[in-house]
Amino acid sequence: MATTLQPPPTINSAARGLRYVKPHESSAPSTGIWVGLAAITMTFAAFTSAMVVRQGSGNDWRHFSFPVILYFNTATLVASSVTLQIGRGRFAAVLEGIDYAASALRALYGTLVLGCVFVLGQYAAWLQLRSEGLYLASAPSSSFFYIFTVLHALHVIGGLLGLIYVTSKLHRGILRASTLSAASQYWHFMALLWIYLLLLLVVRI
Repeated sequence: MATTLQPPPTINSAARGLRYVKPHESSAPSTGIWVGLAAITMTFAAFTSAMVVRQGSGNDWRHFSFPVILYFNTATLVASSVTLQIGRGRFAAVLEGIDYAASALRALYGTLVLGCVFVLGQYAAWLQLRSEGLYLASAPSSSFFYIFTVLHALHVIGGLLGLIYVTSKLHRGILRASTLSAASQYWHFMALLWIYLLLLLVVRI
């Protein structure tokens, strides 16, 4: 007997004229993200241990004034996590047939804007330190400050690229909840990691 293949379920979005497809879910994106987050965690843990050891191994550790803009950057990154979670919830509603597609996209665009503001704010903090004569090789403390903040910013930029990819897929009407979930997990982890780094730098630097 011939088997008839059924198309995947679709959800209409009258407001945007898109058909959101809910394909068969895969655990691959989530698994890959958790492996990546484990590697990132080990990397920052290694640098944390190195900083603690270096600070206690000599008397050349130089404390310096903390750039105040980092607190604004922290609030911006936390806000971006909130908007991303709102967008994720809106898309979950879209899968249930509720027409929240436009507001979900706005939330994701807001996340992208806030993420870019965070990176620009970090760059402003680096410029402030440079204006005060603090460079990567100026002192052990400034070296670790640049290492932590630049490495984290690079990972945030990677997260932004991932969100751009996800948003473009969703904008074209292809909704894969597992991919959005993986991108959200990565982004929320970046926010938590930054809060940890901020506290670490405040205490140690």
